Amino acid sequence: MSTRDFLEKDYYKTLGVPKDAKAAEIKKTYRKLARQFHPDANKGATAAEDRFKEISEAYDVLSDTKRRKEYDEARALFGSGAGRFRHPAGTGGPGGSGGMGGTGGVPFDIGDVFGGAGAGGLGDVLGGLFGNRGTRTTAPRRGADVESRVTLSFSDAIQGVTLPLRMASEQACPTCRGTGGRNGSLPHQCPICLGTGQTSRNQGGFAFAEPCRECRGRGLVVDDPCPDCGGSGRAMGSRTLTVRIPAGVRDGQRIRLKGKGGPGERGGPAGDLYVVVSVTPHPLYGRSGDNLTLDVPVTFAEAALGSEVRVPTLGGAPVTLRLPAGTSNGRTFRVRGRGVTRKDGTVGDLLVTIGVAVPAKLTKAAREAVEAFRDATVGDDPRAGLVDQNRPKGT
Repeated sequence: MSTRDFLEKDYYKTLGVPKDAKAAEIKKTYRKLARQFHPDANKGATAAEDRFKEISEAYDVLSDTKRRKEYDEARALFGSGAGRFRHPAGTGGPGGSGGMGGTGGVPFDIGDVFGGAGAGGLGDVLGGLFGNRGTRTTAPRRGADVESRVTLSFSDAIQGVTLPLRMASEQACPTCRGTGGRNGSLPHQCPICLGTGQTSRNQGGFAFAEPCRECRGRGLVVDDPCPDCGGSGRAMGSRTLTVRIPAGVRDGQRIRLKGKGGPGERGGPAGDLYVVVSVTPHPLYGRSGDNLTLDVPVTFAEAALGSEVRVPTLGGAPVTLRLPAGTSNGRTFRVRGRGVTRKDGTVGDLLVTIGVAVPAKLTKAAREAVEAFRDATVGDDPRAGLVDQNRPKGT
């Protein structure tokens, strides 16, 4: 299907549906017409076969949301069809004596509209439908994405920090001011890729797009390249950014900063900056999801009799943790609101795990006290039944 057919054919009229018809109505109408004009139902009828091809072509466009939008935009731009165009004499094109802008019968080639080097033309609208390449010599080009790494302390990662970040990225060449030409001379459209920056390569029946080797994906070439950038218009440079690392980042997390990457070309937007975070371990605290973890040693007497223990918190004042009598080794207590700040502003918890500390050496008095405790609890065996439970059945 040519671009001229795209403008001259009224697909809504072909199917007999209004321009605001819903997808379901278009589908229902097409099925009805397809059954009526299908070649199998009209053997030998050339008119019916041609009609079937017309409704199939119309349905292919109107049933695809993207193609239908492009079709509607194109016809709106050119006054709903070729009635506004004047065809060359003898072409037999529709439109009669109508003219566009008073052309007065001057031959008019729609292909000029699609392939012209003007500001976009209709090639951008129909490029996805017909595969037109266009000649966008002045099209803006987005800047490159840049990745940088930063190492944070555990506390800064949990609480957030603002820091200067020095990064290297491509920038406009200072010698040619980004044009790529010697003494700032202007580039022109690449004759190989026609300004698209890409070429197609056929392999095994498939076409693959790859950066144009002539212009290195830029879409522009220069006759006398800049000696410093070799005609690319870009050069490596360094700059320092002040970056805010949000609270709660994890080790290995990749943070995207929109528009902080390499600068664009010909008015194009800047790329993005991706900051990869490395977090150093903390001597006291660990992390489990949005909670912090902390191991706290206590004496046997504190665990057995119960006590109040002061516990540190990261970046805050200590809190008092009440241990009930008979607290077992490895028991975990939760201190709410002393963990990691989440994206929604809520805060995780601090998980405190108790560890009973056994002294390596005992004084005489302490040893006598422990022996007295042993004698007083001689009937309490925490391993009772342990061996029996492991014995094979029938023995």
